[in-house]
Amino acid sequence: MYEMKPEYYTGIDFIDQEHAKLFEIASEAYELLTNEFIPDKYDYILHLINELKDYYKTHFAHEEEYMESIGYRGILSQKVAHNDFIEKMDAIDIYEVDENQKDTLLDLIDFLAVWLVEHIYKKDKLIGES
Repeated sequence: MYEMKPEYYTGIDFIDQEHAKLFEIASEAYELLTNEFIPDKYDYILHLINELKDYYKTHFAHEEEYMESIGYRGILSQKVAHNDFIEKMDAIDIYEVDENQKDTLLDLIDFLAVWLVEHIYKKDKLIGES
């Protein structure tokens, strides 16, 4: 469902490779949502959430380190956006996930879709253009 298309590339290889991972996670979430053969998706959802948490810790550190190394002027707004992502992920209540699996997946997919467009396509591309 989600794929890293040319318009999402920043031109910075390691950032693009890490972004491709986020597209993979978004696709996994969509596939899980539409998989009718798994009635209880709780463990799979927790796996996706943990995968995202591992992803952002590494990726945001790499991206911010790179922006600092090139003196990127938009680094502050990037850090704020990264922090918003972290807060959203940390706010997920694992107890609610079990009771509202479909809603959790829908919220996660919506959040990731917006992030892919609003952050990667509109903001991260600017890093490669600087």
